[in-house]
Amino acid sequence: QDPQSPEAEQFRLAAGQIPEVPFGLSSSAAVLSHYGASANTVALFRKVDNDRRDLDMNNRDVDAKKLTRFVRMNELRLVTEYDPVTSIGVMQSSLEFNLLLITDKMSPKHPERMRKFRAAAERYKGKILFILLDSNLKSNERVVSYFQLKKSQLPALAIFHTPDDEHDVLTLDEISIERVQEFCNSFLQ
Repeated sequence: QDPQSPEAEQFRLAAGQIPEVPFGLSSSAAVLSHYGASANTVALFRKVDNDRRDLDMNNRDVDAKKLTRFVRMNELRLVTEYDPVTSIGVMQSSLEFNLLLITDKMSPKHPERMRKFRAAAERYKGKILFILLDSNLKSNERVVSYFQLKKSQLPALAIFHTPDDEHDVLTLDEISIERVQEFCNSFLQ
């Protein structure tokens, strides 16, 4: 309830460390009631799958570092980069369909691929979770091999239905918004 409390100060410090995530602070009883939040709760609202994660800030050992980790583990963006930290949020997503762009982030074509992948992601918000998987990361080799892909076949798209492990893979030279849409639509059908 106190915007000047030590917890609120830790919240502000965390907000400063993650400028790309919008933060808001309220001590209004009406706001707390509207969101069903008890005092000193951090509620993370994920637009991509309309999910919510709460962190109880009444525990005195929650600091800016732990709060930043909570946000990083639970946030999902339009395109979420898969790594050991974000994998937790990906696995807990309420979306049943995941589309992975498996590519080399160091490639000169990467920025253009990402622009097109993000544009396609806009059209499937709330239906398919779009994930970037960097093929250069050692920790991602297991995922690449799961889809039975070799580095020479990349970039590739892999779509995955979590409840039944059904998946499909499309290797491609270039990514276009239309190709991504065709691939998603055919799998969804």
